[in-house]
Amino acid sequence: MRRRDFIQASLAVAAHTAFQVPVAQASPPPRIAYGSAVRGDALVDDLAYRTALVDHCQLVVPEGGLKWEAVRPSEDRFDFYEGDKLLAFADQNGMKMRGHTLIWYAAMPEWTSSIRGGKAAEKALSKHVRTVVGQYKRRIPSWDVINEAIAEDPRGSDYLRPNLWLENMGKGYIETAFRRAEEADPKVQLVINEYDIECVGEQFKNRRDALLRVVRDLRDRDAPIHAVGFQGHLKGQYEIDKEGVSSFVAELKAMDVDVLVTELDVIDNLLPADEKQRDEVIAGRASDLLQAIFDANRPTAILTWGITDRYTWVPMWFTRDDGSPNRPLPLDRDYKAKPLMDVIERFVGRA
Repeated sequence: MRRRDFIQASLAVAAHTAFQVPVAQASPPPRIAYGSAVRGDALVDDLAYRTALVDHCQLVVPEGGLKWEAVRPSEDRFDFYEGDKLLAFADQNGMKMRGHTLIWYAAMPEWTSSIRGGKAAEKALSKHVRTVVGQYKRRIPSWDVINEAIAEDPRGSDYLRPNLWLENMGKGYIETAFRRAEEADPKVQLVINEYDIECVGEQFKNRRDALLRVVRDLRDRDAPIHAVGFQGHLKGQYEIDKEGVSSFVAELKAMDVDVLVTELDVIDNLLPADEKQRDEVIAGRASDLLQAIFDANRPTAILTWGITDRYTWVPMWFTRDDGSPNRPLPLDRDYKAKPLMDVIERFVGRA
């Protein structure tokens, strides 16, 4: 659904409801916001890119502008240029902006390699989370607090990904990050964000189980976790574990933990060369994921990791052997809508 249609539909629902005689039934929930990750350079240089975002999105999230390597050029300096630029664009166009990401094992500036010991690590983590969330207090409504904390192939007690924070603080770094974020902005939605939890296969199931373990532990400690983010970087050759995803979401719902889709795209390097056939598979995988989530709980937002095939991370890691361009996103390189956009519009319009 295009942004202007989204706004008009919401206003129409509000106006209609305002003049209704109250009845003993709940009003339908508002439409789900759709959004996209945004590249700062393309936002400046490509008018068609900006237009596509304005036409289609109600949410934006910086692709890299709020990661440590962008925000923390040195231990004592914070640089919010990229975040501020995107937030200004969002404000000018009636959008909201998500925050991504506070704590991740990757994209770390070189100076952080000198952090040693629990006290030093906690001090660095706390300073970063408090400062960055505080910078955007009441202006960013949702943050990916922890990104990709689960081990690639979790086994037994080794279910967390090795990183600077785990090495120095133990698994408590996750709880600490959530608590510091809440202290900086008590009104913000706090999210743990993860990939490879959607498809059929033992490794995907193990990763869902490990993520549930983390969420349960946080809830048992009364830590302020509000939602799980399905990144949704779907590998097109694998089927969605619809039953597994629905069961996972249902368990989260039972703990009063919401879900959202944060980085949806479909990696197509092993899919057929024929573009029409490939687009159909891509749309089908996305539809299966969204349906499985909806069957258990309504997501609070749906975002893709980019809006056009012109700007996507996929070919950096998953180039096609036949040399044809990847097609993982809702709009093609010429900004024409593909079947994936039809799927997204169908789901965000659901009550």
